[in-house]
Amino acid sequence: MTLPPATPIPHSPTSLDRARRALRCAPFTLKLYQDFRQQGIFLEKIVGEEGVKQGYSRYPLGELAAENDLLWLINVGVLRREVDGQGITDSFRLTPLGRVVVDEWAANEATWLDEITLGDRLSNSLRRWLRWPF
Repeated sequence: MTLPPATPIPHSPTSLDRARRALRCAPFTLKLYQDFRQQGIFLEKIVGEEGVKQGYSRYPLGELAAENDLLWLINVGVLRREVDGQGITDSFRLTPLGRVVVDEWAANEATWLDEITLGDRLSNSLRRWLRWPF
């Protein structure tokens, strides 16, 4: 018995815009998100000088700051925490919404980050401060 081909999950334009804005405002690089697609990445690989050396962040991040950024991306729907036999881990992966937006970024890498405006940054910061992803 063969399964029918998977149909893509439809994402609302609002969800896509919110995810794009959150990724552009986050301090992480396209390489990190592409690696999230292939495997779970542990928080310790993202923080501090290790994160910069791995090409995962634009500048060194403290553990709390990095985790807060990643938790925001979970709230927005771009990332999820990995689960193992013991429960939730400190490892993160892309969600289907995250895959769509990361693919867009990869296809438009030269201009992707240029498209963020001051209004986008303010909107993302306000929503994040209120923990209001919608």
